[in-house]
Amino acid sequence: MSTPPFLALLDPSGSTLLPSLALLGPVLIPAALVRAALPTLPSQATYYVQAENSSEDLISFLDNGAQKIVVSLQQLQELGGQVPKERLILKLAEEELTTAKDLVQQVSSMYLVSSQPHTTKSLGLKGVEVFVQNDTAKPAELLELIRTSRPATYVIPTENLAASPQTTSTHLSITEAFLAPIISDRPDGLFPTIVSSSSHSIKPLGLVYSSKESVSEAILTQKGVYQSRKHGLWRKGETSGAVQELVSVKTDCDSDALVFEVVQHGSGFCHLPQSTCFGNFTGISKLEDTLRSRLESAPEGSYTKRLFTDEKLLRSKIMEEAEELCDATTKEEVAFEAADLVYFALARCISKGVSLKDVEKALDSKSLKITRRKGDAKPKWEEKINGGDKEVKADSKPTEPIPKSFPEVDESRIKMRNVVLSKLNKEENKKLLLRPVLNSLAMIDKVKPIVERVRKEGDDGLKAMTKQFDKAELSSNVMLPPFATPDEDQLPPDVKAAIDVAYNNVKTFHTAQAEKEPLIVETMPGVQCSRFVRPIARVGIYVPGGTAILPSTAIMLGVPAQVAGCKTIVLATPPRPDGSISPEVLYVAKLVGVTCILKAGGAQAVGAMAYGTEEVPKVDKIFGPGNQWVTAAKMLVQNDTDALVAIDMPAGPSEVLVIADHTANPVFVASDLLSQAEHGTDSQVVLVGISLTPKLLEEIEEQIDIQAKALPRVAIAREAIKKSVIVLVDSQKEAIEFSNEYAPEHLILHLEDAVKAVDGIENAGSVFVGAFSPESCGDYASGTNHTLPTNGFARQFSGVNTLSFQKHITSQLVSSDGLRVLGPSVVRLAEREGLEAHANAVRVRLAVLDK
Repeated sequence: MSTPPFLALLDPSGSTLLPSLALLGPVLIPAALVRAALPTLPSQATYYVQAENSSEDLISFLDNGAQKIVVSLQQLQELGGQVPKERLILKLAEEELTTAKDLVQQVSSMYLVSSQPHTTKSLGLKGVEVFVQNDTAKPAELLELIRTSRPATYVIPTENLAASPQTTSTHLSITEAFLAPIISDRPDGLFPTIVSSSSHSIKPLGLVYSSKESVSEAILTQKGVYQSRKHGLWRKGETSGAVQELVSVKTDCDSDALVFEVVQHGSGFCHLPQSTCFGNFTGISKLEDTLRSRLESAPEGSYTKRLFTDEKLLRSKIMEEAEELCDATTKEEVAFEAADLVYFALARCISKGVSLKDVEKALDSKSLKITRRKGDAKPKWEEKINGGDKEVKADSKPTEPIPKSFPEVDESRIKMRNVVLSKLNKEENKKLLLRPVLNSLAMIDKVKPIVERVRKEGDDGLKAMTKQFDKAELSSNVMLPPFATPDEDQLPPDVKAAIDVAYNNVKTFHTAQAEKEPLIVETMPGVQCSRFVRPIARVGIYVPGGTAILPSTAIMLGVPAQVAGCKTIVLATPPRPDGSISPEVLYVAKLVGVTCILKAGGAQAVGAMAYGTEEVPKVDKIFGPGNQWVTAAKMLVQNDTDALVAIDMPAGPSEVLVIADHTANPVFVASDLLSQAEHGTDSQVVLVGISLTPKLLEEIEEQIDIQAKALPRVAIAREAIKKSVIVLVDSQKEAIEFSNEYAPEHLILHLEDAVKAVDGIENAGSVFVGAFSPESCGDYASGTNHTLPTNGFARQFSGVNTLSFQKHITSQLVSSDGLRVLGPSVVRLAEREGLEAHANAVRVRLAVLDK
């Protein structure tokens, strides 16, 4: 039988210990203090009520959430079998033990007050749980009793307990009391520890190890703290931000293994991109995560979005599916209809902020009730079943079509529309080249107050907005070097190695772009002109973050700044709720020599870098992608002469154009199109097909459908593909001409001679040449930069490169002989423009030379 190591008898002075005690098992509360104590208990806490001196209705305590009640002998007799014995603990004095043996069939547990140490065996009680309260033992003696008295459980008043790591002469340490009976059969003394999610009870998050030191700290801090076999104490999320709130600590039946129930924050528990160390969640847990994600990101107008916003639609679906479940007869039908009902019922829960764990708590609460209502249906439903409701008919049709079953398993084909370029008129051709209209002026108006607040309030305003938008309360807005290298628990070796590969490749390519020597030209005898580069002294690089981890963007912006020789590099990225920065980005920041990390995101980060604060250095140019708020803020500050700041380029939704001929592999082509489609519903995806046979075109379309439906972000990809197009042309020349007009961010060439085709490319952010050059390589690690012009700006802008972080300065050296030759032409042109001072500056020098 598994029991907590001790129960805490709550006295009025012990309420401060409740959070720690509630982690370890049921808390015993005197009936007189229940109403005062319950509001201070964590919502998930289990409690018993000590009612043996209470005249109140004992069953009401059980109905209102108490798992068990401690009763006197008289109260047990008065209850007369109304309460299941599993809910009753009988409290006796030592002299009443003889009576107790006759009552073991009526209760599940005995509670003995004794001055002597006892075990279940010594008491002669079998088949019942035994609690012992020894009021004469000192703290150290109690600790030994707890260690040796298993399976009896010792009850310790809170006045004798302390939330401290060690027992003193006057108080028993809560953590030592919990750890006392736990044993380890491992040579290193560690305890295998299963970590489970308090919101997903079906599958554990992972298996780790605990030590007495880690358990003690976990209980005292109420955080997930474990023992790494290589690195000592492992405080989960200390650098990654993926912290854990500790909900409970339990032992197994043999007291040699632990279970930590936690609330997991941030990117998750496993270092791999999966829900748990044992794979992803399935079934209802997976559905819960999916619906929560859809609540945040479902596109406007989509069916899922309507479920969350249209109360009447969701209400009608729940009632419809409930009726269909009642009408189902076969095993398969019942399972199918039950799944539908669960889906829509859970959508209702998620829309109201209710989790599966909340539902489980409600079920547990209902199971604790002793008093039950009459088990019949409410009158209006009895009337429906008996045919009294004439409005609801079996063959009634909804006023608008409502999809059957889950929208997430929509099996309709994911398909791009097709057009033949030669059949389009001039206007239709022009429309193909258009991107979504971005209302820049409206967004700039929205970000103005944010930027202005940073400008006026400085660091205080920035902290306030970081708390408001990123839910992080910071003592400082910045982190300064030296930055610690994350250990293996935060940054696994394979991830670190991948970052190193990307960093080295990008650095190699961007180093080659740097101009090694000044350009020197003698334009005429005695006149020497030159041009040389200098780094932009202070640059800001924006790395979108928060819940996302984007070390690739930090590399793509940090490396060219490093190679260019920028003296001040401010890396801005949103912090996690605990104020930390992801270890991946932190590691890159150290590699590229970042001089300041600004823990802020959005328009407020742009404003801080543009104008500077006491903590944040002002920069001269801001780089980096971001959402429409970031883009609008960049556009705002670049046009403010007080800011004196430049930006890299205007930004819009990500886009790809793929040119494919008869040699193209349909699997590769589809994967390239979808790699952009999953970015967002506004992503721009275009396939230009050169004389594709109907069979090849069908294979490409089939692969788009198959691969899209296998993506976790299938709903986003589906919406993007709906607005995407396959443009069919007759020749490679026609395809390249269309591409040059479109000027895509990413251009991928699936052509028989892709290398030769590059000669014809005039407008593109970056070109991916051949079947084995996926855009993903350029996004991460081949060496080229992934910060590229979108929205057709590839006609005017280059992608970010080393020269983006530098400026050119020209100089001229004119000798006396050179001025004699050049001077008369300068004088004549200045006179022609009416600028006599310009002309005079040359005349006075020529006059000296003529003497």
